[in-house]
Amino acid sequence: MKHIFMASMMCADYSNLRKEVTELDEAGIDSFHIDIMDGRYVNNFAMSLNDLRAIRRLTKKPLDVHLMVEHPLNTIDIFTGALKKGDTIYIHPEAEYHPATTLQRIINAGIIPGIAINPGTSVETIYEMLRIVDKVLVMTVNPGNAGQMYLPYVGEKFEKILPLRDEMKFEVYWDGSCTADKIEEFAPKGVTGFVLGTNLLFGKGRPYSEILSEIRGLIPGK
Repeated sequence: MKHIFMASMMCADYSNLRKEVTELDEAGIDSFHIDIMDGRYVNNFAMSLNDLRAIRRLTKKPLDVHLMVEHPLNTIDIFTGALKKGDTIYIHPEAEYHPATTLQRIINAGIIPGIAINPGTSVETIYEMLRIVDKVLVMTVNPGNAGQMYLPYVGEKFEKILPLRDEMKFEVYWDGSCTADKIEEFAPKGVTGFVLGTNLLFGKGRPYSEILSEIRGLIPGK
């Protein structure tokens, strides 16, 4: 299995955004993770549509867009229009009256559909949607802010959802408080990708190439 490492761009240095994107790209990051927040679904504002467009122009790598917004169907066309084939949009099922309709709009636009599952959201409540998405982003912290502590009970959620991957044809991704021990434990269990933030990637004062090489070395056989 190829494991994917995504840079959480809300943790980047915004005074040097072009430099950050270029250095991460050259260091071999697999994807750029973009958190869009509306101040309503979560009590914070993060990246904007213009940030997304800027990063899309600066790299050929895929973008993973995580919409933490209420009623994403109302604005989904704006976001799909800013992306290209191979990019992903995740929505939160709780944020929409009919999330399957929003997911179908994402699919129709040629964008990869995904859902994000909050720590308090059970696998059972999103079971049917697993058949129509390609990616499941499991939140190991409550959404809205970087630098939070890992919630240990979320580990049981991975145990429930990973056995469903092959039957329903989706991949599982980790988002929140990603540390070395979590990659070592969950990558061999079948988690495909990890969103990297302040714990492992940003603010270390070292070249991203060195850091990413060390992170990839955490996975047995790499």
